[in-house]
Amino acid sequence: MAAPVKSPVAILLAAGAGSRFGGGKLLHPLEDGVAIAAHAARNLLAADLPVTAVVRPGDFPTAELLEQEGCVVAVCPDAERGMGVSLAHGVSVTRDAGGWIVALADMPRIRPDTIKRVAQALRAGAAIVAPEYQGDRGHPVGFGARFLHELQALTGDSGARVIVQRNQALVQLIDCDDPGVLLDIDRRSDLARCADT
Repeated sequence: MAAPVKSPVAILLAAGAGSRFGGGKLLHPLEDGVAIAAHAARNLLAADLPVTAVVRPGDFPTAELLEQEGCVVAVCPDAERGMGVSLAHGVSVTRDAGGWIVALADMPRIRPDTIKRVAQALRAGAAIVAPEYQGDRGHPVGFGARFLHELQALTGDSGARVIVQRNQALVQLIDCDDPGVLLDIDRRSDLARCADT
């Protein structure tokens, strides 16, 4: 009998300082009163994925919020060194997963069904998966278990972009009618766009 396929784990990157937003970005409520990071976590959990959220040291409000939402929280001691380091930490603490779906805590509008489709493609054997909206590749990006060591070795602030670029031929794009896959909140002015989706 074949061994059961291990489920992918969602890694929610929530360790940034949000300096372009003016601080406090992930805790900022959207128009429904729910924090940006809580929306991002809920979308992943609604896609039936276990979620490990990576936070920076001392960010107790974000850690507490994400724990209350149902995430496992991992504190990355070197988070200030960039998103790549935070992602490497999240993958290291979930190294036995069947793959990773890398999501950003400042992207609160991705539909759970889109995330489910990324997870299904990973389970079906895809190496790298990403949603595509109107010709643009978006988030979250899924990585198969074969990328464990490359993900653990990430540094700097470019996240896993370098792995995707190195393996373009392996990327499976999933066409979706979900503008949320492109919508991240960097500045306060982005909040208005978020309300329109």
